[in-house]
Amino acid sequence: MLTRKIKLWDINAHITCRLCSGYLIDATTVTECLHTFCRSCLVKYLEENNTCPTCRIVIHQSHPLQYIGHDRTMQDIVYKLVPGLQEAEMRKQREFYHKLGMEVPGDIKGEACSAKQHLDPRNGETKADDSSNKETAEEKQEEDNDYHRSDEQVSICLECNSSKLRGLKRKWIRCSAQATVLHLKKFIAKKLNLSSFNELDILCNEEILGKDHTLKFVVVTRWRFKGLL
Repeated sequence: MLTRKIKLWDINAHITCRLCSGYLIDATTVTECLHTFCRSCLVKYLEENNTCPTCRIVIHQSHPLQYIGHDRTMQDIVYKLVPGLQEAEMRKQREFYHKLGMEVPGDIKGEACSAKQHLDPRNGETKADDSSNKETAEEKQEEDNDYHRSDEQVSICLECNSSKLRGLKRKWIRCSAQATVLHLKKFIAKKLNLSSFNELDILCNEEILGKDHTLKFVVVTRWRFKGLL
């Protein structure tokens, strides 16, 4: 089978951010046109604009941040293609939080721990033959799993806006900013004993939110849901 080597600079245009000209970090894609940028670059740009930086298509007239999403696949590709990029980025983020005197978020800690847990602390070599230690490490990792408790958290108020549904007993909830509207719909459906979460719509500022929208880009905290029955 013939193979052909491709040099990194030949594909740089596909894995770099048009706004900062650097490799994509926390790759975020515009759902309307599928152009991808660094999350921090795109969020800063959309504070004063509502169009895609590449094709100038209008993302949304008033809430463009609700129509962009994290592109995990693209970010994985970038980290695999660019040697040392992921490690360098994790190091910069840890140094940033330490400099501000803040606790390092759990996901960044996890990256560091996963790289160290297979090393012998005495000489830095891998313990390939010690199966019992490996099992112990796996059990410890499971115990330390915080299930997104260390993510950025948001507090939201869920109010019923339909006469066909009863309201929630406790309408204020606190959850990970990585949670999506779909997660909320499933949560409400379970609490209200509905047969399907598809019977619900979740609104913000009287606009129906897409199921893949994360809470990270939603800046208001008063939400409403209504029944479709």
